[in-house]
Amino acid sequence: MKNLGSFLLFLTATVRNREKFRTYIPLIVTECDRIGIDSIFIVSVVSFSIGAVTAIQTAANLISPFVPKYTVSLIVRDMTILELCTTFTCVVLAGKIGSNIAGNLGTMRITEQIDALEVMGINSISYLVLPKIIAAVFMFPLLVIISAFLSLLGGYMAAVYTGAVSDYEYVFGIRFGFIPQNVTFALIKSVVFGFLIASISSYRGYITQGGSLEVGQNSTKAVVNSCIAILIADYLLAQLLM
Repeated sequence: MKNLGSFLLFLTATVRNREKFRTYIPLIVTECDRIGIDSIFIVSVVSFSIGAVTAIQTAANLISPFVPKYTVSLIVRDMTILELCTTFTCVVLAGKIGSNIAGNLGTMRITEQIDALEVMGINSISYLVLPKIIAAVFMFPLLVIISAFLSLLGGYMAAVYTGAVSDYEYVFGIRFGFIPQNVTFALIKSVVFGFLIASISSYRGYITQGGSLEVGQNSTKAVVNSCIAILIADYLLAQLLM
């Protein structure tokens, strides 16, 4: 409870005594590049693999002649949009982005760069953390959209080129019984997960004390705490929105 209270006070400080908004614009753009652009490669590889493996395993288990073959792409579509391209991808991003944010802020803390900002009269929490949170909330939905597309593409290539289903059956299954609300649900989850990863990792990095060893330890804690928060939020969002 003590850590939770400290975290909530930390979040409150990000929006208190802010600088003028134009000060944050270049910082937000920089963070968007670090969080979004630099993560496209790992998101692409993970998403393509997820779609391909899901399609192959689904096709291998649906051997009944009474089950239409387009069910393969239908399952790939629902699994990737509802869960895999959001939760799984964000867990991967928690490892990449979360550790990076915590490590950077932790290094700034032990090298007294944050203290220098405070001496200059700048709210260091708002100046350093708020752009990261805004960038994460903005970029995570875009990464999830890319992830969903590449997952379906990976499933298509794996299923069609192995002869499990025809290209017509795969496309038909993707379109069959499509529920637009699932996309909205996935985007809401991505916004929440982006906020959790950026805020928790920033908190862990900001409170670092000691030396380089503690920076590594807090980076690890940032990843672990972010993953736990993602799983809890995933369950709560499923209960509230589905």
